Amino acid sequence: METHLEFEQLVGLLPILAKTTGGYAVITDYEGRRISTFDYNGQEIPSLKGKIYELAKKAAIEGKPLVGSSQIVDLADAWALPLGNFVLSCSNVERLKKEQKLQESLKRALPMIAQVAGGEAVLFNEFGERTSSYNSDGTERLELKGKVSKQALTAMESQEPVVGKSFSVQGAMAVRIPITKNFGFGFNNEDTSKRQQKLYEEVKKLQNTRYTFEDIIGESESLIKTKSMANFVANGISSILIYGDTGTGKELFAQSIHNASPRRAKPFVALNCGALPATLIESNLFGYEEGAFTGAKKGGSPGAFEQANGGTIFLDEISEMELGLQTKLLRVLQEREVVRIGGLKPKKIDVRVIASTNKDLNVLIAEGKFRQDLFYRLNVVQIKIPPLKERQGDIILLAKYFMQKYNVAFGKAIEKIDPETIGILKNHNWPGNVRELQNCIEHAMNMVGRDTYELLPKHLPSYLRQESDSVKDAVVLEIKPGNLNLGDALRETEKKIIKEALEVVKYKKVKAARLLGISTTTLWRKIVEFGLDEKLERD
Repeated sequence: METHLEFEQLVGLLPILAKTTGGYAVITDYEGRRISTFDYNGQEIPSLKGKIYELAKKAAIEGKPLVGSSQIVDLADAWALPLGNFVLSCSNVERLKKEQKLQESLKRALPMIAQVAGGEAVLFNEFGERTSSYNSDGTERLELKGKVSKQALTAMESQEPVVGKSFSVQGAMAVRIPITKNFGFGFNNEDTSKRQQKLYEEVKKLQNTRYTFEDIIGESESLIKTKSMANFVANGISSILIYGDTGTGKELFAQSIHNASPRRAKPFVALNCGALPATLIESNLFGYEEGAFTGAKKGGSPGAFEQANGGTIFLDEISEMELGLQTKLLRVLQEREVVRIGGLKPKKIDVRVIASTNKDLNVLIAEGKFRQDLFYRLNVVQIKIPPLKERQGDIILLAKYFMQKYNVAFGKAIEKIDPETIGILKNHNWPGNVRELQNCIEHAMNMVGRDTYELLPKHLPSYLRQESDSVKDAVVLEIKPGNLNLGDALRETEKKIIKEALEVVKYKKVKAARLLGISTTTLWRKIVEFGLDEKLERD
């Protein structure tokens, strides 16, 4: 009688247990034969009566509760508990079926979600691994299948949504949401961000300039002061002279000043005074009339000053301009008019002049290589851009910025910079400044594999790694009385770096300059200064 009462009580519990666990509740005998089975909806399933439930059979034999998997649905959890002459078992089969159905529904919806979000839509498992991924155009991203998203893993571990910046596209946002403990769902707006960035770039092209002050990356006090001053004087009409070492971003500042000025809708024309012979610079600056010289275009051609009328002209490397041209430039600045080569009629111009140099013009004036009166015309407002070696705090900020830029360009997914790599970058003197740093990061990003998520020392250019090793050796071997002259030490280090760069590119000047992030003019001067020109090939 007690056994019958016990059995009736257990059967009465089955619908409640099935509902609570989200699956099946079962009573079996000690042989594992099903006596009664109820589903999630509280309905008994007669068709399963008499069938063996292996987990219950095993629990009866071992005489203890067991946890295992359901025989009906893979991955479903189940438990079995011996109670007197019976075994009580439950599983979460129905709950898992609903999860799988929801997961399948989300998978079918991924292309539509990706299109609405304007980027990738993804499903991931409990380990943060992508199980399915679609682009906004409806195509599946098979190359990302199985790749771990750290944001997804964080979401699954915390069982909380994670919202943050996309690692692959600057300015994009990514969302990762855990749906159950077994899978999650996410999306980003990378494609929309790309389109917005492209539109922004096209607008800037129409302005004839690409850069604004927002494009000048850095948080150091010296750079912030320089940007603030440049932004302040942008509204004026006076000439500006920008001082800065090679690679500091002089044209970046010049374009930013133009784009912040009332002349932003007018042309911005840049001319490198050190890149062309004097005769070509003259015709490019002032223009020429038809027949002015052999090869002159029919109808003549306007020069940079005419092209920039109403806007801004940027004279880069003004220190390289020959004295004869300096005289003609001075007249244009004084009279605010230009006469084409071979012409007689002056043309009135309204142009703001921004010039730049990496040399001390006062020294050149003393040497008779630069006109003092032209200097005073150009140097109404003076802006000095700090070199990267004086902006230690900006080195890693810039490195991460360029890392993100090349993540997009190269289809990589680098998320961080290794601490040792950070140390190497911070300890380098950066004679080529921001341009050299950009080249180094571009080199490093070419060296990393698609499955790599961290920038390591081995990815950096060899001269940086060798320099780091040399510095370590120098700390141990070179600090001696009488050998502590800082100037000599810096010269030797610079000579060593240039020599190693030349060796890497087999003494080809243009390639070496590009690797070092400096101009070929500066490199040639250094080569002669250090006596490294014996093996040099003429590029």
